[in-house]
Amino acid sequence: MDITPDHILKTGLAFWASKALLSAVEMELFTELAKHPGDLGTLQGRLGLHPRAARDFLDALVALGFLNRADGTYRNTPESDLFLDKAKSSYIGGMLEMANHRLYPFWGSLTTAVRTGEPQNESKGGHDPFTALYADPARLREFLGAMSGVSRGANRTIARVFPWADYKTCADIGTAQGDLVSQIALAHSHVEGIGFDLPEVAPVFEEYVEGHGLSNRVRFVGGSFFADDLPQADVLLFGHILHDWDLETKRMLLGKAYAALPPGGAVVIYDSIIDDDRSENAFGLLMSLNMLIETPGGFDYTGADCVGWMTEAGFRDCRVEHLVGPESMAIGIR
Repeated sequence: MDITPDHILKTGLAFWASKALLSAVEMELFTELAKHPGDLGTLQGRLGLHPRAARDFLDALVALGFLNRADGTYRNTPESDLFLDKAKSSYIGGMLEMANHRLYPFWGSLTTAVRTGEPQNESKGGHDPFTALYADPARLREFLGAMSGVSRGANRTIARVFPWADYKTCADIGTAQGDLVSQIALAHSHVEGIGFDLPEVAPVFEEYVEGHGLSNRVRFVGGSFFADDLPQADVLLFGHILHDWDLETKRMLLGKAYAALPPGGAVVIYDSIIDDDRSENAFGLLMSLNMLIETPGGFDYTGADCVGWMTEAGFRDCRVEHLVGPESMAIGIR
């Protein structure tokens, strides 16, 4: 078999395709096409595209599989229409918006990060990585929306496959907009939920929950999991939370979860959990590098790592279950 450089070149220049998609999301191209499929001239005018760039930009998105073109008219693909139209509840572009505005420039300093072990975002100089985000309402709203977008598939899977018939209450720790607890409550009318996060999150959370008609069963509790006890509930959930922190904090959070749960209660931890051989879940490994860029001590981890920490905290019957894509959850019983 001939050895070629194709894989090297495709990966090395992958940022071309990535930025084309991110720019299309930024310009709300897919939202526009969901309402009005159009030809080159129409889209050039409606989106403000320069004549030199418009055709190559749109046709590149066709070649990449994000748009269809027939008889000169551009339309969304089924996937783009479902997930990248801002008017739909299935929209996941919030994560891509944040990737465009924040992560894309920060990842330009990956070489510095892997040589220094230091974050390369707003936290440069030793600042709390979340302080700058939470201090700016617009950036906070974008960040919280991004968390919903990247998590929705896993959230809906947890709502479907976890044995909720055995439990009546849950608390989502680090809830962001509250998509996880909302998906659970939507799927199980007997479950009441709590979203726990810093007080600044409350208006965004309450607006999101109200939009889903869940204000009578889902409520917000403000606090810090560093300074405060966790809410008491039958099930405590940590979605994309543990990977933000160093090992000491991971263990602290699991200890607090154990203390807050009743006997027989459950903790659910989910992230892009890395396979135990650390050779298959590339997304999880790259997410760990993202934590290097974004946080002072955060890192992603294997299923065996997480089960070990949960067992140390006192949990029993610990197991790891795949959710969707690169996401898995670790479950432990109090």
